[in-house]
Amino acid sequence: MAHDENAAPAGAQSFYLTTPIYYVNDAPHIGHAYTTVAGDVLTRWHRQRQENVWFLTGTDEHGQKVMRTAEENGVTPQEWADRLVESSWKPVLETLDARNDDFIRTTQPRHTERVQAFIQGLHDKGEIYAGSYEGPYCVGCEEYKLPGDLIDGTGEYEGLKLCPIHSKPVEMLSEQNYFFKMSAYADRLLALYEAHPEFVQPASARNEVLAFVKGGLQDLSISRNTFNWGIPIPWDTSHVLYVWFDALLNYATAVGLDSPDAGDQERFAALWPANVHLVGKDILRFHAVIWPAMLMAAGLPLPKTIFAHGWLLVGGEKMSKSKLTGIAPSQIIDEFGSDAFRYYFMRAIPFGQDGSFSWEDLAARYNAELANGFGNLASRVAAMIVKNFGGSLPRTGSISDAETALAGVAAKAVADAEAAIDKISPNEAINAIWTLVDATNMYLTETEPWKVAKLPGEIGEGGLGVEGGRLATILVTSADALRTLAILLNPVIPKAAEGLWTSLGAQAQLGPLGAQPVQTAATFGTLAPGTQVTKVPSLFPRLDDAKA
Repeated sequence: MAHDENAAPAGAQSFYLTTPIYYVNDAPHIGHAYTTVAGDVLTRWHRQRQENVWFLTGTDEHGQKVMRTAEENGVTPQEWADRLVESSWKPVLETLDARNDDFIRTTQPRHTERVQAFIQGLHDKGEIYAGSYEGPYCVGCEEYKLPGDLIDGTGEYEGLKLCPIHSKPVEMLSEQNYFFKMSAYADRLLALYEAHPEFVQPASARNEVLAFVKGGLQDLSISRNTFNWGIPIPWDTSHVLYVWFDALLNYATAVGLDSPDAGDQERFAALWPANVHLVGKDILRFHAVIWPAMLMAAGLPLPKTIFAHGWLLVGGEKMSKSKLTGIAPSQIIDEFGSDAFRYYFMRAIPFGQDGSFSWEDLAARYNAELANGFGNLASRVAAMIVKNFGGSLPRTGSISDAETALAGVAAKAVADAEAAIDKISPNEAINAIWTLVDATNMYLTETEPWKVAKLPGEIGEGGLGVEGGRLATILVTSADALRTLAILLNPVIPKAAEGLWTSLGAQAQLGPLGAQPVQTAATFGTLAPGTQVTKVPSLFPRLDDAKA
């Protein structure tokens, strides 16, 4: 949960971000963790902008897929969901060092009761009618498929039609259902995409959604009467609500939609509409077509952005438990640490594109970028300040072009990273920040403080450096660059950033790292003379050859 040190000032701009709520039919793999970490990086950044941030994640616990998984394991669906949430889904948030503000479960009364109020409201407005439906259904997607969506089976599935995502046969279903008049919203949806291109991102995702809606929308079957694991339809309890209609509403029910409580209503007014829904591209249509149509029908404001990121691929295949490519986050984090996990997945994969994971690439980046590039820089600077000035930050001397240039790199890094965050591009933000890591390493290489320390007049009679000398200027400038990096990297590698912040003595002088505004991070001269610097614990110990 969010810490008090990050509390936004009164009247601050709100920023509400959600991950998808994850199915509890199995334990989380790194594909789920990828989305959660992206949400955590973005919301930590917005907290450091002093905004009123709310970060929601949670679990989707209804539907046929969950029911069948529970039956296969000999327990009730509720028992299965309870077990998975407590043993896997909540603990993985700690493992990832994610700081969500809320965790919604679709079996909680706060959700089910508000969903029933919402669906009753649509029914009363004439947006829902009774009808029948027959068609191919994928239990894995919990979705009726159009015939053109299916692929031909081979091998054991020869002669069958398969879901292209799960590579398993679809089932032909025929049901008496209730339907939502989604087809009535096609023109309004197309007008939305035209007027607000930022509503669906990236551009490739928007183009896909445009083509789909232009192809014509059918009314949506929103109930099931062949099983009972779901939220009962309030006016006909022989039906349960279609799991996607239930699940999408979590984003609004979690912050108080249709709650009778005054405090919930106040929160909803403050946070809705959501700023960003992060989703995997395989669930884009639900979020970019069905969800806004539902909100339009209810007369509610629409979220500002649906951002569809790509898939994580292992051996060329989408991460999936069913295809045995699923890797648990702990398998990586036990070896490399949560900071390295967060850094790697946020930097190595352009957000919005598919990306391949390999242990070799992770190990190589860990050593080159985290251990050698950043960790070694922090250790060197702190060690030189301790050795040459007894750990007390000295007063600088005259500033040369080299110092001015480094401060300029820092300012550009802040500006470019801020712009990248606004584009929902964490990889570009980290690339921008890393220009300061590289420039500071180059600054040390060119100014050679270890040689400057041997020059006449740089070291006093007590064996310590002289205040206001060239050595003092180089080391204070380097410390300032590290202070900037601690603030900018806090959303990405919070444990290492906190260790650096503490070693720089910044906590005592400037306050908690999480409360530092990113906008002013590049203001050099912030660390006062006399600030006590201590040696940095090894932020990213080099991997030995066996690990690498």
